[in-house]
Amino acid sequence: MDNTLVLLPYLKGEKSIRQPEAILAEAVSLTKAIDLNVLHSAVVPMREIKAGTYLGKGTIDSYRDFIKENEVAVVILSCHLSPLQQRNLEKEWNTKVIDKTALILEIFGQRARTREGVLQVELAHLTYARSRLVRSWTHLERQRGGSGFLGGPGETQIELDRRLIDEDIVKIKKELTEVKKTRELHRKARRRVPFPIVALVGYTNAGKSTLFNKLTQADVFAKDMLFATLDPTMRQIKLPSGQIAILSDTVGFVSDLPTELVMAFRATLEEVLEADVIVHVRDYFHPDTKAQKKDVEAVLSDLGLKEKVDCELIEALNKIDMFEPDDRQMICNQKKWKDKEWPISAVTGEGIKELLFCIEETLNKDRQLYKLMIPIEDGKTLARLYQKGQIVRRTDNEKTITLFVKLKPEDVSLFQAFIIKKGKKNG
Repeated sequence: MDNTLVLLPYLKGEKSIRQPEAILAEAVSLTKAIDLNVLHSAVVPMREIKAGTYLGKGTIDSYRDFIKENEVAVVILSCHLSPLQQRNLEKEWNTKVIDKTALILEIFGQRARTREGVLQVELAHLTYARSRLVRSWTHLERQRGGSGFLGGPGETQIELDRRLIDEDIVKIKKELTEVKKTRELHRKARRRVPFPIVALVGYTNAGKSTLFNKLTQADVFAKDMLFATLDPTMRQIKLPSGQIAILSDTVGFVSDLPTELVMAFRATLEEVLEADVIVHVRDYFHPDTKAQKKDVEAVLSDLGLKEKVDCELIEALNKIDMFEPDDRQMICNQKKWKDKEWPISAVTGEGIKELLFCIEETLNKDRQLYKLMIPIEDGKTLARLYQKGQIVRRTDNEKTITLFVKLKPEDVSLFQAFIIKKGKKNG
């Protein structure tokens, strides 16, 4: 593994609800996610950002010997560098320097699984590289090929000019258009037998994939690693009443994510845009949990989902198993019955049952209660009723099945012939 130095430039006096140490820890986790050996990490206080090098001369000089003596192959700055700043730092330290954007792109490149995910990463990668073609690398003897930023520039990257990159960008955009058409066909197929969609969102490493696995008994890649999931994963789940829903796991959000990288995992956010219920999985044990919550809600609002954030978002306060018993009990006493906030542990299963009831109740909040009688041999109608409605009570008789079911207004006409009584609205 390449030896790596991770630095967090931090402006003195800058107001932030995040602690610099927590931001640095996140940067180190991002670095380890692509199997780099972090020799040292540090917060670098600064009075101002230098136009040419971002860091001040004193900081640059203080790390020069460390980089040389420890054969540091990559220096990662958890900030956004201009091409000029990156080039100058590489000259100063005679080694590879990358910023937060390039680091996350590298992770995306390793994590992408679906065709759309791969194409979106390639597009973001090319767009980023295009702005940096002018720089002159300080270690051209390292001809290590590879499409990633960490594989060294290689001959291919150096020889690419803007015209070739532009051609590639046009080609990828055409492929993306075709892939999106296919995804739209899949969505239309789902709408013909429309199950409600429940989307899991949250800060990266909050435990979404672990919760997804717990709820669906699936084997989705879940690890204590940032950006463990990059592509949308969808599975059926059965809610407490027997109602079927589609559960969607998405990529984790991260603070200060550049626009071009938001587009790189747009595929995972499409399911969120169509979701009937959004479950925000929070790492409630994390010291920056409140700041992470704000980051996630800000991105959702940018996607045009502010109304859902304000009114329909369910919060799953995950990792309560990490707290001491007394603290965990206090959290559960405070939060257990608070509207749409549920303390859970995706690992132990604590609180999962209550969370499912909350999801079901939110899905069915606009439904009306009806009493229906269906011939016992009419299995097709019965199956459709379970798909569309929330079964409150069922009684099987010799020739008929009597059900109390909550239905959405648009679905009532499908079962009009079987309705014998209208009940109160779900409240």
